[in-house]
Amino acid sequence: MPREIDERKKRKALRKLRKAARLAEQGLGPPLSDWETQFLEEVEARIETYGSAFADPEKGGRDEPLSALQSLKLREIDKKARGKGKSGFKQRRPLGGSSKARVRQIDEIEEDTPAPPPLKPSKPKLVKASEKPPVAISKQAKPKPPRPKFRVIKGGVDDN
Repeated sequence: MPREIDERKKRKALRKLRKAARLAEQGLGPPLSDWETQFLEEVEARIETYGSAFADPEKGGRDEPLSALQSLKLREIDKKARGKGKSGFKQRRPLGGSSKARVRQIDEIEEDTPAPPPLKPSKPKLVKASEKPPVAISKQAKPKPPRPKFRVIKGGVDDN
């Protein structure tokens, strides 16, 4: 039982299907798989016969010739036929650097350069308060404001 589908939408969907098949035949991108060519043929046949390529109304609009997933797959096939890659998740480049990490090889390390001597941990020294350098005002702890004093007001609910 065919649904009422706008003729312009049907023609548009058929045009997209045929264009994707024609581009795939030209060989601009990688060849389509058997499944993809069969998908294009079957969806085209269903649209011509029934006016729509899907029956379940939850999978797309009632006035649309293709379901949401069918139109998504058609876009992917079209991109593949044009030679453009399939878009998906891509790895982000690190911020502030090149895409290739610099790796040092063992033979790059110079043998004749002496290693710097290790630092000795020094003992902390006691300093008198009078010898301390003055601390900047912005770094000093600011005095806290005094806490407000609370008082009980008579005549409330509990004073009966």
